[in-house]
Amino acid sequence: MVDAFYAAACQVDFPAAQSRAEISSRVDRMCDMIEQTVTGYEPFFDVRLLAFPEFAHAAPCYETARELLDKLAVHLPNEHTARYEALAKRLGCYIQTGSFLEKDDAYPGHVFNTTVLIGPTGILSRYRKVNPWIPWEVHSSPHDIEGYNEPVFPVADTEIGKIGVATCYDWLFPETIRALAFQGAEVLIRISAYMDPWGATAPMDWWTLINRTRALENMSYVVAANQGAQMKHYPPFSWPGGSMVVDYDGRILAQADPGPGEKVVVAPIDLGALRRERTRRLGHDTIAHTRSDLYRYLDDERLAPASGNIDIASLKARIRRAKSVNRDPGKP
Repeated sequence: MVDAFYAAACQVDFPAAQSRAEISSRVDRMCDMIEQTVTGYEPFFDVRLLAFPEFAHAAPCYETARELLDKLAVHLPNEHTARYEALAKRLGCYIQTGSFLEKDDAYPGHVFNTTVLIGPTGILSRYRKVNPWIPWEVHSSPHDIEGYNEPVFPVADTEIGKIGVATCYDWLFPETIRALAFQGAEVLIRISAYMDPWGATAPMDWWTLINRTRALENMSYVVAANQGAQMKHYPPFSWPGGSMVVDYDGRILAQADPGPGEKVVVAPIDLGALRRERTRRLGHDTIAHTRSDLYRYLDDERLAPASGNIDIASLKARIRRAKSVNRDPGKP
């Protein structure tokens, strides 16, 4: 096991892909970034973990799941993940891929926003975004599929610690990150395409606020890679970057300056210190202090699972139905 290493939060600036044929050029560039980061920092730091943003391979730039299936969705694993596997094996590193739009023959008609963690031995985990940014994202959540029985919140136990990941909007739901933390995750990765005005600049710097809060409340490191795409690449939004690494007390260890463009920031992950603090602390340990039998607010369904083809109109209708659910004033 490795007690300490460096992590790299990497951001990219690609135009939104319109077809599968464009994915390979993005993989070319990200492979170059991985090799340059690991070898370039080698005299100074041992970079073992690299994370890339949401939509690094493809974004849901069409209005229906059918169009995404036809034009952008890919099976996993594939020739692209094979390239990352070869690189991770050769360099001895771990790669949290930017997300793919994934199709799976076991779930016909569905598209997932999926990232995989790849290490020297191959693919270690696959995470499908649980909370798509509705109504604009028309891919499926595992929540939408009756009988879904694959791990929803996987945590990989690796030589560089227990690693969990969640995607962008997922991080605005404390329960999602808590599900990783309660499995012992020590490094929480956020792959993201977080746009202005909710980015890395006050007064609406949700990006920074949420990353720091999730780190301290779960006593975990956070490695957060955000899109650095120019507005012309992903209209109608601009993408502020600000990729960062945060320690388990919410301290920012490294952060890219706000603004679009390719950037890489690296920072130390001291697992030995984290584990000592988790063992020693009696105060401010909100995992150990959780009074789990008191929280009943999730018993009532809010947003119902999708049924049929997902499109923007059906998402808006589901949101309106969820807003109409009466809250029981007597339920905590």
